[in-house]
Amino acid sequence: MSFAERLQRAWYRGHPALHLLAPLEALYRAVVERKRRRFLAGQGDSYRAPVPVIVVGNITVGGTGKTPLILWLIEHCRARGLRVGVVSRGYGATPPTVPWRVRAEQAASEAGDEPLLIVQRTAVPLMIDPDRARAVRALLASEPLDLILSDDGLQHYRLARDLELVLIDAARGLGNRRCLPAGPLREPAERLRTVDAVLLNGAQADAPEGYAFRLRPSALIELHSGEHWPLDHFPPGQRLHAVAGIGNPQRFFSTLEALHWRPIPHAFADHAAYSTQQLQFAPELPLVMTEKDAVKCRAFAPPGWSYLQVEAAPSAAFVTWFDEQLARLLPAHS
Repeated sequence: MSFAERLQRAWYRGHPALHLLAPLEALYRAVVERKRRRFLAGQGDSYRAPVPVIVVGNITVGGTGKTPLILWLIEHCRARGLRVGVVSRGYGATPPTVPWRVRAEQAASEAGDEPLLIVQRTAVPLMIDPDRARAVRALLASEPLDLILSDDGLQHYRLARDLELVLIDAARGLGNRRCLPAGPLREPAERLRTVDAVLLNGAQADAPEGYAFRLRPSALIELHSGEHWPLDHFPPGQRLHAVAGIGNPQRFFSTLEALHWRPIPHAFADHAAYSTQQLQFAPELPLVMTEKDAVKCRAFAPPGWSYLQVEAAPSAAFVTWFDEQLARLLPAHS
């Protein structure tokens, strides 16, 4: 287990040595709180786009389901006649220049795995740049849009926003509720009081803390051919190798178990790059991975490897609330 994995386990399960990190936590909190105060006071350089900007983010380190929610928002807004664009930091991407327009045929190493996944699924206009304000300007200069979705960027205050949507893993919550490096929080827990909506990934029902949000498996897709297989393609009890290089791999393994399969888990670091040799496992069994991993493996995947496609399912109350926000932000389209 790597140091990062041990630290993350300590955040959620507790460890007495974490108190040694209290001075660094205090320094981190002071920096992020000052940064937010400056933003609220209108100080510093913050770009206000001519179209509404919706930020989808989290206050914890690790995966909470932002990409599936972005995919849902794209399709939901398009169904209402809106022209949608997306900006992303492009974590792990190595484009020739920034801002960089992501195309479906690009390599994940160039475009970033999550941006490439989003473009391959939706063909949405998407620009990557660590400076998200610059990415928005470039995107709007390239084509007319009605709405911008920012994939992550809750703490990127150089980009003004009209809505903040925050995802929390319902099972793990906020861990020990402490800020980095003593805990998993990017901002103090009190920050949740100021966002527009909280979605609880994995919750069965809406709660005072936020709206219910679930990820539903929809199909198995064979990497080599793109063929869609039904979820009963493998019989109950099927043993298989499960590959997950995401923020919370256990969520993927649990999903496979809920489909009544018997996964042998192979957890990798978030945004991991793969080679054929890394994914040669014994015994020889079917291999299933996440869609985020698939965009990095499709070029060398042999026949038989597949990924599990999931769809976001926010609660009906959230859908109603979100449609009200769209009507407020874009009255001409309501």
